Amino acid sequence: MNKLVMNFLVTEGYVEAAEKFRMESGTHHIDLATITDRMAVKKAVQCGNVEDAIEKINDLNPEILDTNPQLFFQLQQQRLIELIRNGKVEEALEFAQEELAPRGEENQSFLEELERTISLLAFEDTSNCPVGELLDISQRLKTASEVNAAVLTSQSHEKDPKLPSLLKMLIWAQNQLDKKAAYPCINDLSNARLEDPTF
Repeated sequence: MNKLVMNFLVTEGYVEAAEKFRMESGTHHIDLATITDRMAVKKAVQCGNVEDAIEKINDLNPEILDTNPQLFFQLQQQRLIELIRNGKVEEALEFAQEELAPRGEENQSFLEELERTISLLAFEDTSNCPVGELLDISQRLKTASEVNAAVLTSQSHEKDPKLPSLLKMLIWAQNQLDKKAAYPCINDLSNARLEDPTF
């Protein structure tokens, strides 16, 4: 159980909690520096500092972006979105033409995403445009999550924590058993106490 909790804390980037949990539970030593570095990359993307994030990723492991063109495009697309968000239209157009258009020529899905992003420039009020969600904070979070998963994979970690998946499986299994038998079950996941079946 301790390994599952530690896996969750490390994957989600809770450095202080992971260190305290390691000391209290006696689980294996973790490299806090890798978590801290990964969270710095994630935070840079979440704050819209894409150039800084790319630099940090390359400092961690230059192969991440070299071997993952989809992720590199997503970061470049996010950079374009940030230029548009900041009203730097000329710079956005130049960046799209020089950096993203050549990638769009190589990959149809990249071209479609580039066209969606550039279409933001056609609207004065982006809150009412059909692709306005690209300017929403959720777009940054989505990109940051993809970056986090890629860095975790490059560090030979799983990109998703095991604990939430196991809890979902437990709930599913209990729902299936509810239809067929009476059994001791866990009704409150926060305390994980088994309760006797009711007949």
